[in-house]
Amino acid sequence: MKENSSLDFQSILDIQHRIAEYEDITAYKKLFFNLFLKLKSFSFSIVKSKETAEEIVSDVFVEIWAKRKQLLEIKDLKMYIYKSVKYASLRKLHKTKKTRIIFLDDLEVEFTSPDQDAASLLVTNELKEKIEFSIEQLPPQCKIIYKLAKEDKLSYKEISELLNISVKTIDNQLSTALKKIASVLATNIKNPNTQHLK
Repeated sequence: MKENSSLDFQSILDIQHRIAEYEDITAYKKLFFNLFLKLKSFSFSIVKSKETAEEIVSDVFVEIWAKRKQLLEIKDLKMYIYKSVKYASLRKLHKTKKTRIIFLDDLEVEFTSPDQDAASLLVTNELKEKIEFSIEQLPPQCKIIYKLAKEDKLSYKEISELLNISVKTIDNQLSTALKKIASVLATNIKNPNTQHLK
């Protein structure tokens, strides 16, 4: 499934109007393909099942289309969809596991694909693997915040609203993540041929 580059607020607003007013299926598909993998990854962090996460996100999008005439009443469609996926995932988890309250440290994050911007294309595959490994080693809370900020491109305010944490916490956690990644980059720059010395 190919995912387009991130849509900004104005683009989503335009899509929202096209779906609500003209029942534009092309606009709906664009929204779906842009957000599906990110939302599936977010749902997976809660339900720990790829199949269940896919089902949850698909159901949320089916509901979006079913309620298309009411879409103009939603102020921020992207956040509305993220929250819908969050609550649907928690409901599913509660039904299947009769679970306790979910904490951020219980979330298990799965990243979709790294940004293919000019900078990332300059990085070697080996360095990419090291960076991805360092991200995987981050504490759960740190990792979910990093994913939502850097991969899903949510703002601090949106993450704060979605996870019920302060902007200061987000800032601190992102700072921790970036320091760890920077240390990997610094090591690689200082010892570019380390692998040949072994």
